[in-house]
Amino acid sequence: MPKDKRKRKTFAAKADKYDLYQQSVQEPECEVEFFDKAFEEQFGRTALLLREDFCGTAAVCCEWVKSQKDRRAIGVDLDPEPIDWCRNHTFSKLKSEQQDRITFILDDVRKQLDEKAEIISAQNFSFFLFTTRDELRGYFESARDNLADEGLLVLDMMGGSEVFLDDHSDVTEKDDFTYEWEQATFDPITHHCKFHIHFKFPDGSKLKKAFTYEWRLWTLPEVCELLREAGYSEVHVYWEGVDDDGEGDGVFTRATCGTADPAWVAYVIAVNAG
Repeated sequence: MPKDKRKRKTFAAKADKYDLYQQSVQEPECEVEFFDKAFEEQFGRTALLLREDFCGTAAVCCEWVKSQKDRRAIGVDLDPEPIDWCRNHTFSKLKSEQQDRITFILDDVRKQLDEKAEIISAQNFSFFLFTTRDELRGYFESARDNLADEGLLVLDMMGGSEVFLDDHSDVTEKDDFTYEWEQATFDPITHHCKFHIHFKFPDGSKLKKAFTYEWRLWTLPEVCELLREAGYSEVHVYWEGVDDDGEGDGVFTRATCGTADPAWVAYVIAVNAG
């Protein structure tokens, strides 16, 4: 059979979903920069020990130890697959002394560790998997118990009128593929929702439902109230500024009120102060 008649593997069949995820969703350099800013504003010094809850491919852990030579990171996740991917990709590209400063723990994020972190991060809306007030408050309480006397819990959140829609998608064109974030379902009574990530390629092939998330869509007031109930001494919202075109500029500052943007992302910082 001529070579051009043989069935060739599509781009989707050859795709690495974790690599595509990191290219589409994560900006670990920006995360670390924000963590530094928030911790410095609160405590007037630099943090050294980070714990990344729901760490997945642990991109933030890897960037954290790269950012300063005496920094250490702990990545906690129940799923071994993305951590194994990290070990074979992002982690393997680090210098040996940087690798020595990362610890991976396959366990529930509510696990109590002997060493208390200065920053615990739960990014990419990962804590939305806790779907009751008691579950979420319990996670916040365990995180506080895992924080040093001067410590921050850093959460990111999304909201706006567009996230309360069924069958709604946002599409982003990358150099070699298209990233699609699909809001498949939303229940206004329970706020239970389902999201999918799809990838599309120039040859027409698709990697559908590369990732699926079934969450409760928490609101900012709910989360801030639960953090205070969990015993944090202060809770702050960091709202994103806008550029000349009215788009988010990636600069987050403390705010007590925001604008009714149809789709926004914000940080919530909970302070443990002894």
